Amino acid sequence: MPAKTAAQMVLEAKQRVENLTVEQVAAELERGDTLLLDVREPGEQDQTGKIPGSIATPRGMLEFWADPSSPYHRSELQPDRRIIIHCASGGRSALAADTLQQMGYTNVAHLEGGIQAWKNAGQPVEQQASES
Repeated sequence: MPAKTAAQMVLEAKQRVENLTVEQVAAELERGDTLLLDVREPGEQDQTGKIPGSIATPRGMLEFWADPSSPYHRSELQPDRRIIIHCASGGRSALAADTLQQMGYTNVAHLEGGIQAWKNAGQPVEQQASES
């Protein structure tokens, strides 16, 4: 079987998951019943800020935090809860949403365009407090 590129994997994931616009995500967050996961690396939030209310969930820990049988499981990650995932531009979040679906999560989506699209649409971003 020929190897796939990262771009091919992202494209395939986007065909299997729910892709949401900034407006759709903002509307869901306004209702207050959605868990927003930020799968960017920790330093990325320091550089570009975060969407208010998002939970930092580094991509490398997602499967362990999402698995109820894992010692690293995070209780807010429940298979039937509405979860929207975002990253910088939408690639990692599509892969992460696809992964959660494979793990039995039934109500998962991702923010198409990531925090870049969010910021470009004029949506609020919190800057991280700098350490002195």
